[in-house]
Amino acid sequence: MKEIILPYGRGSQALHVAGARLLSVLTPQALDTMGKSQEEIVEEALRQPIGSEPLGDMCRGKKRILLITSDHTRPLPSAITLPILLREIRRGSPEAEIIILVATGLHRPTTEQELRQKFGDPIVDRERIVIHNARDDAQLADFGLLPSGNRLTLNRLVRQADLVAAEGFIEPHFFAGFSGGRKSILPGVAGKETIMLNHNAHMIASPRACQGSLDGNPIHADMCCAAERAGLAFIMNVILDDRQRIVAAVAGNPETAHAAGCGICRRMAQVRARKADIVVTTNGGYPLDQNVYQNVKCMATAEMCVRRGGAVIVCAGLEDGHGGEAFYHWFADQKDAGAVARAIARTAPEDTLPDQWQAQILARVMEKASVWIATGRERRAIVEGMHLHWAPDADTALAQATALLGETSTVTVIPNGVSVIAVPEDGE
Repeated sequence: MKEIILPYGRGSQALHVAGARLLSVLTPQALDTMGKSQEEIVEEALRQPIGSEPLGDMCRGKKRILLITSDHTRPLPSAITLPILLREIRRGSPEAEIIILVATGLHRPTTEQELRQKFGDPIVDRERIVIHNARDDAQLADFGLLPSGNRLTLNRLVRQADLVAAEGFIEPHFFAGFSGGRKSILPGVAGKETIMLNHNAHMIASPRACQGSLDGNPIHADMCCAAERAGLAFIMNVILDDRQRIVAAVAGNPETAHAAGCGICRRMAQVRARKADIVVTTNGGYPLDQNVYQNVKCMATAEMCVRRGGAVIVCAGLEDGHGGEAFYHWFADQKDAGAVARAIARTAPEDTLPDQWQAQILARVMEKASVWIATGRERRAIVEGMHLHWAPDADTALAQATALLGETSTVTVIPNGVSVIAVPEDGE
C-alpha cells in the first residue's frame, strides 16, 4: 500500500493506494534555487530586468504610480514581494504617490483580515490600498475595443497613473495558458462585461484555450491587448514550488518577461499524462482550494488524465464554500451536467452570464467522469447540490470510486493539479 500526502486546506490528507493499481504520481520538476532566499530571488530579478530598464529608473519623474497586485485567492507571497517592489519604486521616485490596486477580477472583495494575512500589517497600515470592484461603473473607464471586438473597460486608476506596474505569479492556467503578466489587467482590474465577454462560451471552447497554450489562444490575445492599452509598463512575476515558496522570478517588459517566466514554468510543470480509471488531485491547498469554483482548475488537469467513464477525486478544504452564487446555481438549478453544458452552448457571447466559463469547464469534466470532492461534512450539501459526489476524505472517496469502477481500476495521483501541464501520452 502506497501512502501519498495531499495538500488540503491549511494542512494535508493522506491517500492510500494499492501499489498494483497506482500508475503514476505526477509532480512538477524541482528547481534548484542555488541556496538563494526568496527575497534574494526577487531582488536579483529586479536588478536584471528583461526587455526594460530597472523599475526604479522607470519611476524617475513619475508622480502617480499604480502597483497592481493579486487578491486573496492567489498564493502570491506579497508580504515578501511588495516591500521589495515599494523600495525599488521609491528609489526612483521617493515622493511618488503610490496606490496598490488589488486585482479581484469578478471575485468577492478581499477583507481587511485577508489583506493583513497576505500583505502583512506594515503594508496595510502604511500604504494606500484600493480593492477593485468590476461591478462598480463609477470605478471604470473605457479603453476601446479588443481584437475580439470586446469593449475594454478598466479601473480608472489605470488611466490616472503616470506609470502602471504589476506583480503576480505564473502557473499553468486552464484556459489562459498561463497565469501572470497580462492577467493582472484582464481580468484583474477589468469591468464585469469585459471579463464575461473575454470568458464567453465560444472563447472557452477554443482548442487553444487550455493549459500551457498561448499561440493562437483567443483569450490570451485579448488579455495581451488589454495590457498594452492599459500601458502596463513593468511586471514582476514569481514561480512557486509545491510549498508555495518562490523558486524563480522574472521582471521587466510585460511581454518578454512574462514569456521568459512561462518558459521556466513549462520546464517545471510539463509531464506526460498517464490515463487512468481514477485520478486523484488537489488545487494545492489554501488559498487555491478555498471554494469549488477555484478547484475546477485542478479538475481540468485531471480531465487530461482520466479515461472516459472514469472518476476524478478532488481533495479541497472549501473554507469559502462554492465560490459564487451564480456558479452554484448553474448546477443546482439544472438536472445534470449535460443540461448545464447545453444551456451554456446556446448562450450568445454578448449574453454571457456570471461564472459561466467555470461552469462550462466543470460540466465538461463531469460529462467525461464522475467527480468526487473530499471535504468537511459541513460542505456536503453544497457539493451534492451541484450534482457532485461527496466524501469526508480521500480514502473514502477512492473506496467509493473503486466500488463503481472495480477493484482493478487504475489510479493516477496529481498531488497539486494546478502545478502541472499534462500532455497526451504518445499515440493519443
